[in-house]
Amino acid sequence: MALIGGSWTDAVAAGNRAIGYRGQIWRVNPRRASTPGCRYYASVDELPGSPDQAFIAVPARAAIGVAAALERHRAGGFVCFASGFSELGTAAGRQLTDALVAAAPSVPFFGPNCYGIANFFDRCALLPDQVVGAPLERGVALICQSGTIGLTLTFNGRSVPIGYLFTVGNQTRLAVEDLIELLCADERVSAFGLYVEGIKDLQRFAQAAERARAVGKPIALVKAGRTEAAARTAQTHTGALTGADASFDAFCRAAGIARCETLAGLCETLKLLHAGGPLPGRRVLVMGFSGGDIAMTADVARHGGLQFPSFDPDRTAKLRGILGERVTIGNPFDVHTYAWFDLPRLRSLFDTTLACGLDAVALMLDCPPETADTTAFTNVISEFVAASAAPGASRSALLASLPETIPPSVRAQCLSGGVAPLQGQREALEALDLCAAMGEAWSAGAAVRLLRPAGPPSALRLLSEFEAKAALQAFGVPVPRSRLVAIDGAVAAAAAIGYPVVMKAADAALAHKSDVGGVILDIRDAAAAAAAAAKLRALSGKVLVEEMVVDGVAEILVGAIVDPQFGLTLVFGAGGVLTELLHESVSLLPPFTAAAVRAALARLRVQRLLAGFRGKPSGDIAALVAAILAVGRYAEANLGRLAELDVNPLIVRPAGRGAVAVDALIRIGS
Repeated sequence: MALIGGSWTDAVAAGNRAIGYRGQIWRVNPRRASTPGCRYYASVDELPGSPDQAFIAVPARAAIGVAAALERHRAGGFVCFASGFSELGTAAGRQLTDALVAAAPSVPFFGPNCYGIANFFDRCALLPDQVVGAPLERGVALICQSGTIGLTLTFNGRSVPIGYLFTVGNQTRLAVEDLIELLCADERVSAFGLYVEGIKDLQRFAQAAERARAVGKPIALVKAGRTEAAARTAQTHTGALTGADASFDAFCRAAGIARCETLAGLCETLKLLHAGGPLPGRRVLVMGFSGGDIAMTADVARHGGLQFPSFDPDRTAKLRGILGERVTIGNPFDVHTYAWFDLPRLRSLFDTTLACGLDAVALMLDCPPETADTTAFTNVISEFVAASAAPGASRSALLASLPETIPPSVRAQCLSGGVAPLQGQREALEALDLCAAMGEAWSAGAAVRLLRPAGPPSALRLLSEFEAKAALQAFGVPVPRSRLVAIDGAVAAAAAIGYPVVMKAADAALAHKSDVGGVILDIRDAAAAAAAAAKLRALSGKVLVEEMVVDGVAEILVGAIVDPQFGLTLVFGAGGVLTELLHESVSLLPPFTAAAVRAALARLRVQRLLAGFRGKPSGDIAALVAAILAVGRYAEANLGRLAELDVNPLIVRPAGRGAVAVDALIRIGS
């Protein structure tokens, strides 16, 4: 390796000594005199050969010439530590970036503005800081857009088996997606852990994620930017409910990527993935020796999707025979401490629970520090690790309430035995939940398709409600029976449709008619119809008269936007008056399937209404799913023209009676 620069390269050299680098280090600095222990070359051109890797720690303008020299000598690649390039957001910074690219057109490089990389498999590093990590034969690859966060992750006290650390800086040449694609072929990599702030090429990232899934290398990540994005438009509720972050969430779900909340959660998720990949499902058992721990487990897990199924009668009887009548058999499972010192009895307990056919079994246990006598605890853990190795045993984890209560030796023992040592109750349960969701996505095919138009639509216009509903109806979206008539024909139209009816001002410029009194509901006779028409005359010369749906179970918003990065996105959530009250939605990327729509609906609180709430009938979910898919078909067919679409509400009627789109707004181009 060639280290080019001053004091920062001293840190790189020290890091390589610490990690046990066995190759040659060539130092380049024209201002330093050689010593018996270290020769300094004045320039890259004086090096005795072509370096496999180089670290450039010189000012930005000087880095251009160094990069050109590495290109001439056909170097294997380099890290450009120098800053002052496109990250400044200035014309001068962009010009320097262009010059760097032109100087080294064929050499792969990280950065510029990049902290460096570390390879713990092969014991070498281009990192100007402390290199903390042990050599190993198999582990995860960390790829970070923040050098500090990448370094922080290597400092973890959680035994995350890190094989590679890559910080990518400005991603001028090598980006996150490039590294995923390249490392899919490295059999030593068990999983990918990412910290990202933005994706350079989303289409290629999606392809890289699909490739990683195909070769069995799961991806877990933390992405900055969960705060609410500003609405792109004031025209629709859909635009206000979604944003780039919601679309990224949808992307991760569809692609089978675990999106973690925190770095601690990322660490725990990576350990679980390293120990065996995604979980096959959500059915888990958590058992421990304390009622308090078990009660807290149920509380902490309540917002996730984990399932804690009961034991079948035969298994319950067997467990009662092992533990005695004083132990209540349940899940989460307080096994008490009656068998704490009876290791054969404990082994029988673990063998029985691990053979239940669940997707994961976790033993919850916090150890004292290694300065104390840990024998009783490590004996129990050894029995659990041994039982976990039995053929047909469920995936297993050791789960500690506190991050610091699994000693390093125990973590190492667990990892070597295929048991994930999960530290911190909340992070551990989140990791189990994320790995279960990933397993479901992988089983379903984990496909994502980005539908992006060539450019934004032009000559946008707002369709009238009548036009919008007619356009949607042509693709299978159910709409009410209606008539568009002049004001003077409103009473006759109402009689023809049959009372009760709804009457709406039909001026296309009225995007939100309710806000200006342009919608009158529950018109039940001719006199009420005449009064409504007279009131609406001040707003429009025409009215839309529709049958009124009176048996709705729930109101749902269904919309579509064309996100600048993610393309066509379906959005649905609580509709009607609940839209602004609950302000909840889910986003869905193509391909739009019935299974994906049902899974997304299940994440909404309004699902309780659809299931039948407080004695009310359940909704026609099949019809709702069909209507949402029909909206998706319309949006796909008009991808190049569509700006936004808002069906609010789509009224879901009782099971077997359908769903009806009673209002629609579409902005579309030519």
